[in-house]
Amino acid sequence: MKLQKNTSLALYSVLEFAADPTRHFPATEIAAKYGVSAHHLAKVLAALARAGILESVRGVGGGYRLVCNLRRLTLIDVIQIFEDPGLPDGERGDSGESTPVGRALGVVLSEIDQMTKATLASITLATMLRLMARQRKAGQDRASRRRPRRASARNA
Repeated sequence: MKLQKNTSLALYSVLEFAADPTRHFPATEIAAKYGVSAHHLAKVLAALARAGILESVRGVGGGYRLVCNLRRLTLIDVIQIFEDPGLPDGERGDSGESTPVGRALGVVLSEIDQMTKATLASITLATMLRLMARQRKAGQDRASRRRPRRASARNA
């Protein structure tokens, strides 16, 4: 599934906020981390604030902070603020869709769209945080196995 840039930025940002939900993040910090303009990201964050996912605080020490429930907000909730994942039936624009092969493929692609939506609707921010923690731990485990060991006294 290919997401629009704003949607991806929204997901990255929401997950950054979810990792430290009590902290106010300036848009510039997240923009720098993901290599995007702070102005562009601010528009994405404003949409998330209008949707009730983030809170915006102005002034010194301000920024954005997550105000939603990590166990209830799903990936599809964030995605649907910016786009509708999957194309409704008949909007694929294939010239062969009126053929038996095209209709059969349309059925399969529609089912894939529905499964994708269902999967995204089942994954909460809390689930994503657990996945991120497991990946971070696995990365640390791999890194510790790659570190060269000190030469033993016999080899010196």
